Amino acid sequence: MPETTPGTTAVLPVLPALTAQAERLIETGVHEIAGLPAAEIRTYAADAEASVGSEGALLAVHPDRAPASALAPLLRREGKPGFVVVDMSDVDEFTPTGVELPDSPLYVLTGLDRGDHMSNWSPDEALPALTKEDRTPLLLTEGIHWVLQQQDVLDRNLCFMTIGSRLRKPNGTFDARTPAIWISNGTGRDGRERREAPKVGWCWWNNRHTWLGFASTTGRKHY
Repeated sequence: MPETTPGTTAVLPVLPALTAQAERLIETGVHEIAGLPAAEIRTYAADAEASVGSEGALLAVHPDRAPASALAPLLRREGKPGFVVVDMSDVDEFTPTGVELPDSPLYVLTGLDRGDHMSNWSPDEALPALTKEDRTPLLLTEGIHWVLQQQDVLDRNLCFMTIGSRLRKPNGTFDARTPAIWISNGTGRDGRERREAPKVGWCWWNNRHTWLGFASTTGRKHY
């Protein structure tokens, strides 16, 4: 297993307050995708903020209400919308695996970490290490929510995988593709017009990438 390198972990800006995050979800139309009234999201965020505090938590919509395919195009970087790679048309079939979600359309994540110190680890190596630290990997939709609220969480050579979402094949085994979010170079089938755009793609389960950490959380809770 690769060694961790503490010095590679960048300091990220603090997430906005949950009430501000609610406004961002409404502004981008996530409430309409999820079939939730704007007032319900505002009320939920205010109640959650009163319980968890004003900083450091992420407001998320359950993936059953707002799938990755609908959320990815809402991302923006340098004015360019996010997208899902063409060979991941089944992106919404990557479902929570080894992760327990609150039974609620809205919930809150705490203790987010991009996992820079695990850059150049494979998912197969990172998952047991996260478990040992009492952390669980982010779902793809949770990662998209994070970038939606905090664009700077995606940085050149410091992006992340979301290995809490996996695709189980009909024979019961897992698809070797593993979701990740990074920045397009505008090469290949991405197209030059998408250079610098947020990109939802995949990497192989056993492969290592120097520019991908492993995003994780200390907990999910419904308030």
